[in-house]
Amino acid sequence: MNFVVIGEMTAKMSNDFSEQHKNMEWDKIKAFRNIIAHDYLGIDFKEVWQIIQTKLPELKIKLKQITGK
Repeated sequence: MNFVVIGEMTAKMSNDFSEQHKNMEWDKIKAFRNIIAHDYLGIDFKEVWQIIQTKLPELKIKLKQITGK
């Protein structure tokens, strides 16, 4: 569910914000949200685990840089 929330928030960002932070893979985040939300039987749990292990820590670092927190 957290992936869905993250994807929803990226969809609600302004174009200006996403343009200012092009180093983020906003489209991939939204696409992954769509897979999680709509393609229940097509979810590859090994891939999800890999994303949790490799991409989430990277996302957290980048978001902290953006927010200054």
